[in-house]
This record gives sequence, structure tokens and C-alpha cells, in this order.
Amino acid sequence: MYFGFEDITIAFRSKTVLQHVTLDIPRGKIVTIIGQNGCGKSSLLKTVSKTVTPRAGRVLYEGLPLDAYAPKVLARHIAYLAQVHTSPPDIDVRTLVSYGRYPYMKMGRGLNAEDGRIIDETLRLTGLEHLQRRTLRTLSGGERQRAWIAMTVCQQPEILILDEPTTYLDISYQMEVLELVRRLNREMGMTIVMVLHDLNMAARYSDYLYVIKDGGLYAGGAPGKVITQETLREVFRIEADITHDAAHNCPYFIPMRILNGTAGESPTDTKM
Repeated sequence: MYFGFEDITIAFRSKTVLQHVTLDIPRGKIVTIIGQNGCGKSSLLKTVSKTVTPRAGRVLYEGLPLDAYAPKVLARHIAYLAQVHTSPPDIDVRTLVSYGRYPYMKMGRGLNAEDGRIIDETLRLTGLEHLQRRTLRTLSGGERQRAWIAMTVCQQPEILILDEPTTYLDISYQMEVLELVRRLNREMGMTIVMVLHDLNMAARYSDYLYVIKDGGLYAGGAPGKVITQETLREVFRIEADITHDAAHNCPYFIPMRILNGTAGESPTDTKM
């Protein structure tokens, strides 16, 4: 396995959130994990950063568990950006982005000319050159999120893990962030693993989708195979009109009504 989650079980006290989940992430693709709130999507990603410890199972990179790698070595290959991140609001964008060079720094050595070149290139790639001296507190939500993603890009990872990168952003900023994600994948060859709530955005910007339901893997595959009437009924409790977005070659759906009761029950006549 290049990268992925093998037989992961996660429990908090007496509640099991995920049980025996295995996800194989293909190299060089954008993979998005979807499911209802509380299904364990973010908890699964947090096993990469070790903020959540699984009761069973392993996260693998190049066939080895993450514990087999020294932290700085691993950080040169895998970057993780949490849903919530904090930093002093008076630091500027360039300073934040420069933190991504930490895995390459030796004890007692500051940033060198090569680090500066990589920071410059990262700012250009993420469209932040004109904002590099602005403090984080002066940025819009979308600009701030781009700055945080730029920090992870500055690590020059093979794999970028993003936990709900568009949360709290309006639609234009969501697209801005996801367009950046696609550029990182297409231009730099990064493998991207995300959690998203907007299913239409997930279908548009992902090569593969994994669906989590009832603590396990419900479905996985290309968006056109995953976003189906059955998935929307059984997992998300909605009836929807699904069409094909020819411009982006992906499914697109319009919710029509909510199904009463639990997922999988027969629809009622209640209209939205």
C-alpha cells in the first residue's frame, strides 16, 4: 500500500466511531472522504497527525506504519492541515509559510537561500505573493486558508491531508481553495486526501470518493459511481435529482426532499 488506513478501529470511551476501516489511497490522485456529521471522517484523518490514536489498525506509508519514520522525515513526505488552526494573528503570510521549512532545518541553522527560493515559489504557486507582508488578521477567510495551505505546501510533501478545508467559507472562497488544491495535484503531483461536506464540490474536485456510514466503508470509487440515488438515500437521507455536469465530467445533484426516519427507510410525501 502506497498510503492509506489499514483495519482502523476508533473508539471514544464506550462509543465505537469506526470499526475495521481500510482505505487504500492511490498515488497522485485527489481522494475525498464523505459521510454524515459525526461518522468519523475527521477522526480517521487525525490518526495521521496522531491527535487520535486508533484502538486497532495502522496508517501506512510506502508499506510501513508511520511510527517507522522519524517525525522530521515523515513531515517531508506527508503534510496534515487540521480543520482548526491557530497562530499569533500579528504574524505575516511569509512568516507563516516559512514554518513549512522546519522539517528541513538542522539544529542551530536558520533559513538558507534554498529555503527562501522555495518560500518564494510557494507564494507564487498559491497566489500569495502580493499578500506576503500582510498579517493574518487582515486577510479574508479564503486568503487565510490559502496561507495555511501554502505553509503545508512549503514542506514539499508527496501527500497533503486536509480536514474540511472549506469549512466556514462562502462559495467563492470554497472554489478558490479547491481550485488551488487541484493545481497542487495537477502541477506538483501531490496526492490529496480531504474531508468535505459539500457533496457536489467533492464530486467536482475529486478523482475518488470514499463514503463512511455506520462506522464502516459504505462505498468507494469514481464520483460517478458513488454519487447515486441509493447513496443519497441510504447515507444522507435525501431524494435528489442527479444530472451529469458535462463541463466538469462529474455528477451533480439537486436535493428534492428529506426522507423521514433513519437512512434507508422508505420516503414519505413530506416536501422540502
